[in-house]
Amino acid sequence: MKHFQIIVVLLLALLSSCDLTLLPEDKISPDIFFSSAQELELWTNQFYTIMDGADAAASQSADDNVSRSMGAVISGTRSAADESGWTWTRLRAINYCLQNMDHCTDNAAKTRYTAVCYFFRAYFYFQKVQRYGNVPWYDQVLKSTDDLLLYKVRDDRGFVMDKVMEDLDNAVALFSSLPPEKSISRVTKWTALAFKSRAALYEGTFRKYHGLPDADKYLTQAANAAADFIDNSGYTLYSDGAEPYRDLFCSNDAQSGEVVLARLYNFTDLNISHSVQFNISNNQQGFTRRYMNHYLMKDGTRFTDKNGYETMTYPEETADRDPRMAQTVLCPGYIQKGNAEVSPNTLLAMTGYQPIKFVADASQGGSSKGYVDWPLFRTAEVYLNYAEAKAELGDITPNDLEKSVNRIRARAKMPKLEIEAANATIDPFLLACYPHIDKSNEANRGLILEIRRERTVEMVMEGQRQWDMFRWHEGAQLVNKTNKYFGCYIPAPGLYDMSGDGTPDVEIYETNPTSNLPVKKKIGSDIFLSNGASGYITAWPSVEYTWDETRDYLWPLPSSEIILSNNILTQNPKW
Repeated sequence: MKHFQIIVVLLLALLSSCDLTLLPEDKISPDIFFSSAQELELWTNQFYTIMDGADAAASQSADDNVSRSMGAVISGTRSAADESGWTWTRLRAINYCLQNMDHCTDNAAKTRYTAVCYFFRAYFYFQKVQRYGNVPWYDQVLKSTDDLLLYKVRDDRGFVMDKVMEDLDNAVALFSSLPPEKSISRVTKWTALAFKSRAALYEGTFRKYHGLPDADKYLTQAANAAADFIDNSGYTLYSDGAEPYRDLFCSNDAQSGEVVLARLYNFTDLNISHSVQFNISNNQQGFTRRYMNHYLMKDGTRFTDKNGYETMTYPEETADRDPRMAQTVLCPGYIQKGNAEVSPNTLLAMTGYQPIKFVADASQGGSSKGYVDWPLFRTAEVYLNYAEAKAELGDITPNDLEKSVNRIRARAKMPKLEIEAANATIDPFLLACYPHIDKSNEANRGLILEIRRERTVEMVMEGQRQWDMFRWHEGAQLVNKTNKYFGCYIPAPGLYDMSGDGTPDVEIYETNPTSNLPVKKKIGSDIFLSNGASGYITAWPSVEYTWDETRDYLWPLPSSEIILSNNILTQNPKW
């Protein structure tokens, strides 16, 4: 089941090591190779590598999640001189497969792998549009003599995204002509619909909040794709056990009832592993107070409406919250998988709020020792995509919420989200988190904010947050010039009970410690507080990250590529 991860195949290496427009006599020709289901499977295995692995997605820094490695977007280190994302090798392999597909005499295999190629061409180009905006569209293999194609201007992102939607529609149609299929490790019709809901929602909301035309066209496609998935796929939410949300993300074998496509890991037999659990501790990864304040109380009321919430200590602020908090964050009473005793919060994280999502037993805590499967697409995201698209279109109904967000809330044992209540009393905390929402002039503004709250809580650490903030035009909220990376509140130096058992676990001191506790934190050295000897634990207190609204939503094109194109390729603004 997990063998698709191993894509280094000798036959494939022979084919990919040369210019495929030339066929030396000692190489296998496409007429021979693309002739069977097995050979098409071997060729298309390489396409799965364009999807982010667990390490990159789980450690993505944003306004909700920071660490010792903040990444190029927030740290401001992207550069046209060394930009490496402008690569087209995988697209060539995809188009080459499509171009030679007719050599296969197995019609079912040809149908299946044509659909797979369409899916991955759509995925490839969606990533390029996210990164660069306008990009040249190619649906054929280029030869060295194709001067007009080799040196062409960038196509408008709308044209490219329409091609992405077309490819996904073709993939869905082709998969629909085959016997129904679900696969945790292979692209299927349901993967294509889930991805279409993601890509169309991204483009629709990016256009809406960045002032571009045709937003509703893509939002409608997102809603329709999600509705097809919800109504016909048979996928549902994993709800077994007392902590289904936590268990979903530390399962060694992906829960196929909810997870539509996963990157599979197997350390013991195949030495295929990741370092998510190791990176959480080694990089001092921590959630921000801004993120923590998104969690409602378990009765559905707002934590940020409570008197004195700003200065509650760690045990106080984590009490009686949305149950997903204790299944995502190291809260009082936390017991690691495989252990019997409570693990206290030792303030290892830069903010004091340590993630436990994707944390399994201690055996997976070493570098490259993790083998929890990584969900690439899961049902809860499709539910959220559907609800957001319908709310942005302005035609959402109570039934729409019942089959999307409220299913997620039911799994979390949280009260239902109601349209009238959300719009009648808009949360000022959420308005401050997403200031561009006011520019939409939508009657559903309060509901949209509540759906964003749900997405923030449900999807944390899954590699989507930075992109969500991009499409909502909230890039400035990612950097600490706008919002300091605050964490737990510390009222004064002293001894603190972090496990909730009434016994101190951590001493926080200014000059010299006064206790024999095993964990001691010196203010100004081990931790930094916003008011000197008191206040919020602050990550990156002496570094200020900034945001340029006219530049930073896109990446620069490599300067070398612009030169090679004789300046036919143009640079993105201000790079």
